[in-house]
Amino acid sequence: MQKVVINSSPLMVLFKSQLINILPQVCQEIIIPNAVWSEVAEAGKNDLPSQQLPQMTWAKKVDLVSVSPTITAWGLDPGETEVLSFAWENKGYRAIIDDAAGRRVARTLNIPLVGTAGLLLFAKQKGFLDSMTVAIQLLKNSGLWLSDDLVKYLLEQAGE
Repeated sequence: MQKVVINSSPLMVLFKSQLINILPQVCQEIIIPNAVWSEVAEAGKNDLPSQQLPQMTWAKKVDLVSVSPTITAWGLDPGETEVLSFAWENKGYRAIIDDAAGRRVARTLNIPLVGTAGLLLFAKQKGFLDSMTVAIQLLKNSGLWLSDDLVKYLLEQAGE
């Protein structure tokens, strides 16, 4: 995975699960739109993600000059709108989104997409993650809901 633009939920889950260091290992460039940055770093001033995000040297905060009307029309929250708008307007970027509505929009518009669990599966397949089983449990403990079918699929793909 070369270049990504990440939404707030995957970012917060990766921080809370202590798996955030996987992100710069598997991604060459990590874009965080201003709406996402604000939601993570400023909204929850005393939590782990808000304290650690400003220290992440790999995180590239981007202020979008304009948001694509094609994306705005879907009525998503500001973070998802900026993530998808950036990926829509900057070909070669993959959106990291977990929210079902955002994923539906990405699929409809053919925006390259991956979720947090898919990102970790990629990391496992590339040798950056020792155990998908442990990673899945950490994600769940951090508040990410994963269906039993998805967990089964992830473990099969990871060879566990």
